[in-house]
Amino acid sequence: MPTPRPLTMITGGSSGIGLELARQFATHGYDVAISGSSDRVFTSAEQLRAEHGVEVHPHQADAATYDGVESFWRFVNDLGRPVEAAALNVGIGLGGAFVDNDLEDELRLIAVNVTGTVHMAKRVVQHMVPNGRGRILIVSSISATSPTPYETVYGPSKAFGFSFAESLREELRDSGVTVTALLPGATDSQFHANAGMGNTELGPAPKNDKRLVARQGFDALMSDVDHVVGGDEATKRQAEQNRTLPEPVKAARQAELTRPR
Repeated sequence: MPTPRPLTMITGGSSGIGLELARQFATHGYDVAISGSSDRVFTSAEQLRAEHGVEVHPHQADAATYDGVESFWRFVNDLGRPVEAAALNVGIGLGGAFVDNDLEDELRLIAVNVTGTVHMAKRVVQHMVPNGRGRILIVSSISATSPTPYETVYGPSKAFGFSFAESLREELRDSGVTVTALLPGATDSQFHANAGMGNTELGPAPKNDKRLVARQGFDALMSDVDHVVGGDEATKRQAEQNRTLPEPVKAARQAELTRPR
């Protein structure tokens, strides 16, 4: 019997950075299981199969709900194969002034970006640790390194993801399971349009290539790096500046980019 390919799972794998991460894994010989909130996940799976000749297992679920997160994990677990890598990528944004935004939308963002990440990480970690091996990529954002006015709930949700990844990495140091955080800068996906940020300076501005960001995240994961900033040299310089600039300075600079016109 031929040795089966290793299996990876990717949340939010039907488009954007998540789909490009799936391509990275498939290119490097992994079978992939991907989730998405719409039926696009099935079309993306067909594309991946045609491009790379690997097994692709799509699952449609709402990542904002407990049942949605749990259903994808059950789907993966029912494949009956060890999960060698997991990319916890699903996330949503929300632009606009906090005073104006709907509370329901903000709580949904927290449910996806924070609660859903913790929920899926729990299942993945409890699966990998007994196996003594595994790699986990948690997709945060460069927004984790700065205040994010007019994305006032999104930025803190990604700061949680970054701190969570670094904390979990240390806990699992001697377990055989590694954790890496990916902090993309603004990327050429539908993220900002879906977040309602088309009327901001950032919305139509040039952005990082999602293929580059995914490759950087994959390489960092395979190299057991604790975190990597995803994007071009200007994005990496921005992250370095964010280490030293005062918080009010960063907040004012970010507001110029994200304030609705």
